[in-house]
Amino acid sequence: MAPLLQMSGIRKEYPGVVALQDVGFELRSGEVHCLLGENGAGKSTLMKILSGAIRRDAGRIMIDGVDAVVDTPADAQRHGIGMIYQDFKLVPELSVAENIFLGNEPTQGRLPLIDYSLMHERSREVIAMLGESIPTAAQVRGLSIAQRQIVEIAKALSKKVRVLAMDEPTAPLTEHEMKNLFKVIRRLKEEGVGIIYISHRLEEIFEIGDRITVLRDGTFVHSCLVAEADKRSLVRWMVGRELEQEYPKIPLDRGGELLRIEHLNAGMLKDINLTLYQGEILGLAGLVGAGRTELARVLFGADPRESGRVTLGGKEIAPRSPREAIDAGIGLLTEDRNAYGLIMQMSVRENITLSNLKEVASGPFLSRSAESAVAERFTSELRIKTPGIEQQVEHLSGGNRQKVVLARWLFTKSSLLIFDEPTAGIDVGVKFEIYQLINRLAQEGVGVIVISSDLPELLGVSDRVAVMCEGRLTGILSRQEATQERVMLLASGETALEGFRG
Repeated sequence: MAPLLQMSGIRKEYPGVVALQDVGFELRSGEVHCLLGENGAGKSTLMKILSGAIRRDAGRIMIDGVDAVVDTPADAQRHGIGMIYQDFKLVPELSVAENIFLGNEPTQGRLPLIDYSLMHERSREVIAMLGESIPTAAQVRGLSIAQRQIVEIAKALSKKVRVLAMDEPTAPLTEHEMKNLFKVIRRLKEEGVGIIYISHRLEEIFEIGDRITVLRDGTFVHSCLVAEADKRSLVRWMVGRELEQEYPKIPLDRGGELLRIEHLNAGMLKDINLTLYQGEILGLAGLVGAGRTELARVLFGADPRESGRVTLGGKEIAPRSPREAIDAGIGLLTEDRNAYGLIMQMSVRENITLSNLKEVASGPFLSRSAESAVAERFTSELRIKTPGIEQQVEHLSGGNRQKVVLARWLFTKSSLLIFDEPTAGIDVGVKFEIYQLINRLAQEGVGVIVISSDLPELLGVSDRVAVMCEGRLTGILSRQEATQERVMLLASGETALEGFRG
């Protein structure tokens, strides 16, 4: 019996870059086929070809053993191919039903009028198929991330998809939301839908996957059943080498006090007291809504402070804007790098130098040669994969975009760097490089705060872990004291722990 989907000999070339070279991939009905690889390996390019977003230069796509023309998104839709991108393609101002049937609205008989009653009825049906209940009249802007994910899946199912590709579907989800998504995926499998699953969270692969295909540098590397693989093998196939340590950590003697926060109140933040030392990596743990990102935004001047005192390097600071925070020596790598960390239509060169233009100025004018020299240096140093420094960052992979953001803050020579979810949606090889970079910054005396929902990551990179719950600091644990159990107890509001230190 022919596979549901078969791609063979797929090639795609951009100026100066071969994105895909003779790549093959197949998918059967009712299976989850995991597509793995480092950022820049070609996964997204292959899926964009499958969804008709871009045209292949060579190769075949077959559905049920028959050649299929997939040159446009409309072609893909006719063949029952759906794609859920990491960045949701929903219209916030429209209702759930309007988003599900956008461009495919049911009409009133022969009249060219939308049948809203029927649209809401069908929307409720397709959402119920997923075992969910979301008001179809609600505006998408008011939904949670998990609910938006369900709307994206419902949108695909409303078009009778047989092939559904999901790019990093759990990146923005909590563990509870992730488990609910897996229930939906298993339900889709039972319906015979073939699912292509892209994720950098390797533990998910073993929970939800049936088969694995690995790409590296635009070429096919390996394919096998999930049961035939282990985490070590996956990493070796993806990066082409063994990674001896998942979380490299250099033991350092911390320096003098760098940051002191005293009785800070701002919005949901209540009476925060915290210190950070030169050369220290402080992990900031907590459940979703605990106030970790809110604290980072206040320190960075993005949100106002109501009361309290903050000193940096012995000098009291009260930044009223990110610009003032940057001038004081604070850098923030935001959780949403695409929306807040980068200007997507600007080049690698422009993004790297953006926060420190005075260093590349000649009098009142920018020096293009100075900008280029800085960008070339950081592109080489951080191994940013790009055809050149004039490439727009929107065309880079997620890991390379994150490296561009890192380069920008390295160029500002900040004394305090805050990393908010630094490895979300990033492959294991680039994660390792980022961990090494964080260690290097600490070696150079920079104070680092790392916010992460990946608890093993946080425990692996941090010298101390501060835990928050509902806007309050519930405890601070040394590296030796910090265990997943202790952190989770503090994150749930429990403070009476043996060994707890405030």
